[in-house]
Amino acid sequence: MRSRALAAALLTASLMLGAMPARAVLPDEIMADPAKEARARELSKELRCMVCQNQSIDDSEAPLARDLRLLVRERISAGDSDRQVIDFLVARYGEFVLLKPRLNEHTLVLWLTPPLALLLGGFALWRLGRRKGNPVAAGGDSGPGLTSDEQARLERLLAAESAPDKPL
Repeated sequence: MRSRALAAALLTASLMLGAMPARAVLPDEIMADPAKEARARELSKELRCMVCQNQSIDDSEAPLARDLRLLVRERISAGDSDRQVIDFLVARYGEFVLLKPRLNEHTLVLWLTPPLALLLGGFALWRLGRRKGNPVAAGGDSGPGLTSDEQARLERLLAAESAPDKPL
């Protein structure tokens, strides 16, 4: 019984460790100064791997991602601020290198589309809910809109439907 609990605990621990994200930063890339290394890691998390495209260069094992990580560390070692490092890479590779694009006139549609889609969807659901609550607006109960002849014909049809052996 105790060995089963131990085996289950070991299996759970190994699964949890296996689920942790693997970092692609190699030991020879790590800077000696822990503060600079922390800056480099944070910047690497903001930059897109141009090969993998949906991974940061911190997570990617692609050779280009390694080159970008080394370039970030070179710029930090040269004394650049975080903003200068990002600006240098954007100037070299374009806005696509950023995992989270900047808000400017070129990316305005990218930033405004999700909130506008949510607003329009909410408005459409609100309108749909109002229509279901008001059957006349939805065309469900057209009684008041019928003429007296149409109303009489409708009543005859409904009566004939409830008694199928009577002719119309």
